[in-house]
Amino acid sequence: MQNKLHTNIEYLKGVGPKRAEILQAELNIFTWGDLLHHFPFRYVDKSKFYTIEEIDENTQFIQIKGRLSALRLVGAARKMRLQGRFEDSTGSIDLVWFAKTDWIQKSLKVGADYIIYGKPNKFGRSYSITHPEIKTIGELKQSDHSLEPVYSTTEKLKKFNLDSKGLSKLMYNALELLGPIDLNEVLPLEVLDAYKLLSRNKAYHQVHFPTDGPSLEKAIFRIKFEELLLIQLRLLRVKINRNIQNQGFLLEKVDHKFKDFYENHLPFALTEAQKRVLKEIRKDTLSGKQMNRLLQGDVGSGKTIVSLLTMLMAIDNGFQACIMAPTEILAQQHMEGISELIQKTGITCALLTGSVKGTSRKQLLLALSLGEIDILIGTHALIEDPVVFKNLGMVVVDEQHRFGVAQRAKLWKKNTKPPHNLVMTATPIPRTLAMTLYGDLDVSIIDELPPGRKPIKTIHRRENSRLEVFGFIAKELEKGRQAYLVYPLIEESETLDFNHLMDGYESVKRFFPQYSISMVHGKMKPADKEFEMQRFVKGKTQIMVATTVIEVGVNVPNASIMVIESAERFGLSQLHQLRGRVGRGADQSYCILMTGLKLSTESKQRMAIMVETNDGFRIAEEDLKLRGPGDIEGTQQSGVADLKLASLVKDSKILALVRQVAIHILQEDPFLDKHENKYLKEYLIEQQSKKAWGKIA
Repeated sequence: MQNKLHTNIEYLKGVGPKRAEILQAELNIFTWGDLLHHFPFRYVDKSKFYTIEEIDENTQFIQIKGRLSALRLVGAARKMRLQGRFEDSTGSIDLVWFAKTDWIQKSLKVGADYIIYGKPNKFGRSYSITHPEIKTIGELKQSDHSLEPVYSTTEKLKKFNLDSKGLSKLMYNALELLGPIDLNEVLPLEVLDAYKLLSRNKAYHQVHFPTDGPSLEKAIFRIKFEELLLIQLRLLRVKINRNIQNQGFLLEKVDHKFKDFYENHLPFALTEAQKRVLKEIRKDTLSGKQMNRLLQGDVGSGKTIVSLLTMLMAIDNGFQACIMAPTEILAQQHMEGISELIQKTGITCALLTGSVKGTSRKQLLLALSLGEIDILIGTHALIEDPVVFKNLGMVVVDEQHRFGVAQRAKLWKKNTKPPHNLVMTATPIPRTLAMTLYGDLDVSIIDELPPGRKPIKTIHRRENSRLEVFGFIAKELEKGRQAYLVYPLIEESETLDFNHLMDGYESVKRFFPQYSISMVHGKMKPADKEFEMQRFVKGKTQIMVATTVIEVGVNVPNASIMVIESAERFGLSQLHQLRGRVGRGADQSYCILMTGLKLSTESKQRMAIMVETNDGFRIAEEDLKLRGPGDIEGTQQSGVADLKLASLVKDSKILALVRQVAIHILQEDPFLDKHENKYLKEYLIEQQSKKAWGKIA
């Protein structure tokens, strides 16, 4: 028997072909189940009444009992409006309608008692309510629910009488026709009892038509619990399956290569955070299972040295290692940095990118296949079929979100057993989001900077302080430093009033005629972009005018100033990434956020957070609060965007709880084969077949 939740929305009472078409187009509602998951975004407490004298400028929505004392049409034919006067014992208020005025006038009776509900607006000294909801006293007595759901809708839907009330009627029709079998329980009885959860059937009825506040709270908790639990179970099952299927290489020895480098060539003492991460990696590589670990660390926290030491563990055990980076310049940067570190160790290192061609490429590939190269660094060229390792044991993927799942997986097939996998990101991810985005990976965090690094000083300046800012840049350049000026746009936009790159370049040339300037943007040919970047890296130019293409991949210790033009145009995480291009040397570095004179409240908040802290994880948390998870890399891939009611920001406590529940369930029953998990497993399979969720690996 087919579950009615899968029934086409067209066949629900009150819908039909036309309404079905508009519901599909506007709200992606195709089935009865889709309708049921269109949850209210707020509730109106219809048990509470106000008096007219209680209205003030802070009043949001208000419900009043009173009498309609006057009603008349006002204005010319095309601008006709219906105006009423509503009174209670404390005063009076105007009511105004601009649409359906004839029908409303006929349905209301002057002198009769009504209940009105709406948002008061102040004009001069008096208040009015536009398009109020209006009921008779009798209608109130017939109502079963004091908490009235409010659904999001659109202007197009309203033309089909599918405003919030119209959607509520459809919801009522659906719930009347759906039985307990359609909303059958998916959570194990043990979980329901342990956390005193409402049944699934009751929760959906209560969330759409709550009988009281406590029942609504329980219904919302139950649905959020289920949403987050399903995501955690899916991710953790991937992890369990991988551990069962992918036996990893045992890296039993920490031998002379690792010890020699650690004792004789390490350029600085490791931080406690770096040591902790290395211990976690060591434990993984001794477990007999394939390591699949995410390494999070802010810009400049020392992820590269950790990845090198990790690769040395593999080399000491007779394996090769590789680093895959998203761009040639980042791959070259890794090559230069690692080559310098290992030059006296006897470890061999090579670079493979699209630029390596002909005889050089053939010789490199031959040496790799013979095991003469210990560490291969490159771009996605590493995953091409002709690239054959003798014995690949450790894969490091840098800025992992820049690669697709399929690209990363190809490296796993470069040996008979999948090599250990360390994926790195310099984009700090809030803990709540990491638990969901990367629930199938073990997460390590480097949360302290190496000693001697001076925190970057961040300053917010408005457009009217430009001469002062340019004067400050000039003083830094006189000391032999270098500066970045980053713009959000390449050319002037007709719709956005922001400084653009070309205009900025001309201004900088005029103000700093004695200095050489590089310009880099995304529309340049790769070779030209590379030429300009290298000029700046080598100190041949003192100023880099660029778009965000320099966000990742440029390491210039001598650069001490980052000016971000039209900083209000950028999100917090991007601002933090750009700021991380400076502060890499011993000198004090500065990030100057240039904005227009007028800023939105949210833009002011972003600037204040940037000035206040350099902590990437704190910034990521704030970014999540301001923007939600939808803008963060990878959320679509991991199913976060499918959350209908739960919030990764507001519901972090529920998320932490359900993760423990998911771990417990899978420890007891890894494949959900037990009878008590039957319906949970069926529901998971059904959801996965609908979403075709991809693995994060």
